[in-house]
Amino acid sequence: MDGNGRWAERKGLPRVAGHRAGAEAVRRAMQSAADAGVECLTIYAFSSENWRRSEEEVSDLKGLMRFYVERELATLKKEKVRLKLIGEPRSFGDELFARLQVAVEQTRDNDRLTLVVALNYGSQAEIAAAARELARRAVAGEIAADSVNEQAIGELLQTRGLPPLDLLIRTSGEIRLSNFLLWQAAYAELIFTDTLWPDFNEAAFGEALAEYGRRQRRFGGR
Repeated sequence: MDGNGRWAERKGLPRVAGHRAGAEAVRRAMQSAADAGVECLTIYAFSSENWRRSEEEVSDLKGLMRFYVERELATLKKEKVRLKLIGEPRSFGDELFARLQVAVEQTRDNDRLTLVVALNYGSQAEIAAAARELARRAVAGEIAADSVNEQAIGELLQTRGLPPLDLLIRTSGEIRLSNFLLWQAAYAELIFTDTLWPDFNEAAFGEALAEYGRRQRRFGGR
């Protein structure tokens, strides 16, 4: 979900205004996904690299998280959306983490859409953690080294239990994955759009799904 800052700058607004508009775009995307019958929607809300931003901007982002998790909880319940977190959300402090956990717990039985929010997430760190755990098990004699395969790694990723990643969308004209779901995106269809995230509306979401529907997925078979 890229382009919040540039959206704000083009309108002569502070960056936090772009993040607020971006949060509204998340609501639209969630509703669009649910209405289209999408099983799981994962949003990259805060990367492990985002800590490099200014202290003021990080503070604003944390404040927005706190505000929207409380405001949107009723919507998640009403729309039967299950919230799941990946990454290291504890890094945002005990208070915000506790609020997030309440939302996760109160929506755990919802089954219309799973909304996965990546907070303080980095795909390389996720893969490395899975590799360390497999190495530990091998050294401890719990598994044989030659049993380490793609399935074994996948079962230790934070996305275990979720459906395979079919479509990955990046906004704002950036053409890279930026450490997001690298393992999971092995055979995903990729869509890069020049639209800034706050302007990514229902029509843009529908266009992305339509483009996905036109793709021929071969999975390396031909």
